[in-house]
Formats: sequence, structure tokens, C-alpha cells
Amino acid sequence: MKKKIAILGSTGSIGKNLINILKKEKNKFQIHLLSAHSDHKTLLEQVKKFNVKNIIITDLSSYLILKKKIKKLKVNIFNSYKELDSIFKKKKIDYVMSSIIGVDGLHPTIDIIKHTKKIAIANKESIICGWGLIQKELNKYQTEFIPVDSEHFSLWYAIKNMNVNLIEKIYLTASGGPFFKLPLKKFKYIDINNALNHPTWKMGNKISIDSATMINKVYEVIEAKNIFKIPFKKIDILVHPKSYIHAIVKFKNGLIKIIAHDTTMKIPIFNTLFFNTNKTIKTSDLNLDILNNLNLIKIDPKRYPMIKLLNLLKDKHTLYDTIVVSANDVLVNLFLQKKIKFTQINIKLFKFIKEKEFLKYRNIYPQNLNDILNLNKYVRLKVLEKVYKS
Repeated sequence: MKKKIAILGSTGSIGKNLINILKKEKNKFQIHLLSAHSDHKTLLEQVKKFNVKNIIITDLSSYLILKKKIKKLKVNIFNSYKELDSIFKKKKIDYVMSSIIGVDGLHPTIDIIKHTKKIAIANKESIICGWGLIQKELNKYQTEFIPVDSEHFSLWYAIKNMNVNLIEKIYLTASGGPFFKLPLKKFKYIDINNALNHPTWKMGNKISIDSATMINKVYEVIEAKNIFKIPFKKIDILVHPKSYIHAIVKFKNGLIKIIAHDTTMKIPIFNTLFFNTNKTIKTSDLNLDILNNLNLIKIDPKRYPMIKLLNLLKDKHTLYDTIVVSANDVLVNLFLQKKIKFTQINIKLFKFIKEKEFLKYRNIYPQNLNDILNLNKYVRLKVLEKVYKS
């Protein structure tokens, strides 16, 4: 019997990678649901290729276009994730990939947990802003969770079912992005093309900018803290330009685990689907050139001032995390629209989140989904207002 799966965000880079893996496994899997925001062309291709019977596309104009194009196909098309309960009427499906970008991914991620035996989450914002709510649903419905980020999958693989009290330190690696060697005095001249030119990973625009500012690594530290219940003081960041090592775990007994793999998201994605099976994926031979020249370096806060955000965050999950994520999203979009400079992303973010009105959220904990979603909307409006006034 084919395993039933769903992909939230099937037209993004994670979704496309998973789709490519599934092309060779059509006899083993049936895609029960695909979703996208506005890329109706790619979504239609995926629907036809895999004979998908349920799709969600949230942008209204794209929904209306696609609705006309699939008239002759026996496909249920929806414009909202509110229809998840009607799509999953019967027993749990086997696997869900949640890879919707941004805070918009939190609500559907939480809502779909009860409908699946296993969920792989690639949405950083969900784990940062709503981990407590996600964990509650995972426990309630006994749904298995696997993180998709290469760093967190590597940690999960290294310490799965272990007592975290045995861990002395965790090291997450960062490539250093496109400006690892750029003289600091030249940062003011950085343009969009420079910032999008990541040296080792192929990613979407938003995450490429987050990688360039290094807030992406701040996010990953928060994620690691949430997922594995490890305090900030036990997590460090090392710059590793080759992006071959993804996580290092030092144990109190003196042993060290190092998880390495090729610079491709196909490996963690493949393993969220086939972990503990006899399925294999073709990869490169052990790269001795990289292993003999690891060049692990402590991170420089002068080059990457976003790292200082960690000094403002608490081990306990608060609404302040949502403020950081929401404000950064707006500022990155403004940079991509050429309305602010690259260096202003960092400057304006710190100025905004240190205002008295928002510092109070360091001691306020999210009680429900609306706490997070309403604060996200409010912060976005306030950032835009302040940027345009300045």
C-alpha cells in the first residue's frame, strides 16, 4: 500500500527538492495534498505529474487562475488552510513536510499535526515563535517530529533519544556568507546582488539575505534551544566556509560527535522521509580535501553584529522572539525592494526591538496562536511606520 503524504509549500526550494526525490518513488507514495502561495504554474505541473487530488493556493488571483486550468482534472482546490480538516477526513496520513516561508507557516503547521503520523518542519519561524504550541500538539496527537534544517537534522541524528544532560556543548556551523572576507569599510557599498550571492548554498532570496546578515544563524540557535531543550550558554557558532560539517556535539565524557554531509538539502530531506529504512541516496565520496582543511573559526560580532541578538533573548520561549522575527522580515523585504541599505537592516532592527514598548515582551509568554499572529501583524505595521517616518 502506498504511503500518503502532504507537502505544505511544495513550490519552494524545500518542496521542490522533496518532489524530485519522490519522482523516483511514485510506486511507494501517494501525494494527498500540495500547497503553495502563488506559484500556480509549478503547482499545476506537480499536480499533473503526481495525480494529486487536493491542492491549496492562498493567493486569491492565483487561485482563480488555477481553478480554471484544472476544471477537467478531478482535483479539489481550496484557497485557505482552514479546509485542512475537510481534506483529512479519515485516518492519519504517513508524512507531512511543512516548508511554508515565514510566520504564515505557523497556523497550518499546527493545524496539520493531528492529521499525520510524522511531520518534518522546515519553517524556522514556526519553531522560533510557536514551538511551545507545536510541541503541545505533537504530544497530544503522538506525532513524530523531525527537523529539516541541515544543522538541526544533524543534531537530531547525533543526539536522538539521548539524555541532553550528557551534553557539554553544541556547535552550529555557519558558512560566513558572501561577506566573510569583505573589509568592514566596504559593507556600506553592499547591494542586493552581492548579498544574494551565497558561496555554498542555493537558497531563496529571503533566507540568502538572512544568511548574509547572520540572523539566520541566530534563528538556528533559538531553534536548537527550543527543540533540544538546551540553554543558550551551551550553544556556540563556528564559521566553517566549506559548509561540510553541520553540527558538533561535545559530551561531558570527553567524546565529540561531528556530523558532516555534502552541501545539499537533499540529504536531510531524504532522511526525514526514509530514516531507519534501507533506502540509499547517492552522494559524493568522503571529501578529504575539506576534512584536512576545516578552517573552523570563532564568529566575529563586529562582522556579524546580529549575533548580539542572543544577548537579549531568554532560555524560556517568549513573545520577544516573534518581535525579532517579524521586524527582521519587514526590514529584509525593504532591502530587497531597495528602500534601505544592507547595513540598515541590523541598525534599524536593534533600534526597534530595544524600544521600551517591545522590551516588555521578554517576560511575556505566548498562551495561544493569536498572541503570536496578532503581535506579528502589529510589529510589521510599526516597523514600516517607523522606517517611512525616519
